Amino acid sequence: MDVIEGRNPVIEALRAGRHISKILMENNIERHGTVEQILQLAKINNVQVEFIDKQSFARQSLTSVNQGVMAFAAAKKYVDLEDLLAISNYRGEPALYIVLDGIEDPHNLGAILRTAEATGVHGVVIRERRAVGLTPAVVKAAAGAVEYVPLAQVGNISQAILTLKKNNVWVTGIDMSGQVEYNKIDFRLPSAIVIGGEGQGLSDLVSKRCDYLASIPMKGKISSLNASVAAAVVMYEALRQRSG
Repeated sequence: MDVIEGRNPVIEALRAGRHISKILMENNIERHGTVEQILQLAKINNVQVEFIDKQSFARQSLTSVNQGVMAFAAAKKYVDLEDLLAISNYRGEPALYIVLDGIEDPHNLGAILRTAEATGVHGVVIRERRAVGLTPAVVKAAAGAVEYVPLAQVGNISQAILTLKKNNVWVTGIDMSGQVEYNKIDFRLPSAIVIGGEGQGLSDLVSKRCDYLASIPMKGKISSLNASVAAAVVMYEALRQRSG
């Protein structure tokens, strides 16, 4: 079971048709706005809602930002890399993926998933080891985006990049050593954008496997951007090009 915490993640799980066994709410929660919508959707979907005292609720919460609402749902399943390719074919659009080379901060992964959903990314690829997966903190930070963005978990990012390239996907790594600026890359083509982990950036082998290394111009004294911010900048450039 997954524990989904926070009002927006819970309401998006209901809207997406996720199987939810029970919803818990603090008994003093104000029943209007998003909470009222959750109660209405729960009734429509025959989902049990239980009101409990704040102390009992806190004991079951896995995060500190639950907003007095949590749900117990069937575990969200990862997809295969081949599934992402099939999704792009089904949409009839040039592929657009985000590949994450070792993101460990759940808030970064959640933010990337949220931006990926907003910009029409077809799927996100993460690695199995030394990286964060679909934890409650990630689900909360994603604000419901996990219900709509397919997430593939792979054992080897560099091997996954080779698979994408064999399927005619152009792979661009974002790195401050890149010789071309990110907005000079043609993201209208089938594309995968690779973002490195916090601190270490792209691994050497992953960098070598990319078709291009692109940089984001920096004019201040800080030498690099947060991983989720860098990903957002490039995703919105891809959206801009594809919308033009």
